[in-house]
Amino acid sequence: MKQKMVIRVPMNGEKKCRSKAMQTAVGVRGVESIALEGEDKNQIVVIGDSVDSVNLTCLLRKKFGSAELLSVSAVSEKKQKENMTEPGVLQPMVWSPYQAGVPQYYYSTVVCEDKNNYDTCSIM
Repeated sequence: MKQKMVIRVPMNGEKKCRSKAMQTAVGVRGVESIALEGEDKNQIVVIGDSVDSVNLTCLLRKKFGSAELLSVSAVSEKKQKENMTEPGVLQPMVWSPYQAGVPQYYYSTVVCEDKNNYDTCSIM
């Protein structure tokens, strides 16, 4: 179930605080999009699938000293698609699966010090 959470974080109008808050929110499992709202851009709007809102709020409290969970609500699919077309809203990034190449094998030739018997050379 997709949820929309609004969390108020004191950012003091600094861009560094905003980016730090967004990086913290992006690191939580299930987060799909993040946006800043409010007069002072001090509210983080997080949309995601089965995101633990209490855990996210606690993480933001550790970083900023205080954070307040304002609302948690379900998101309908129509509303989410409308928000994705607006400029300024982060869209989820789809990564292609990693294609591994052919593994490289290394080999070396063991030279035997006994010149009389080449076939019975051992490493040990």
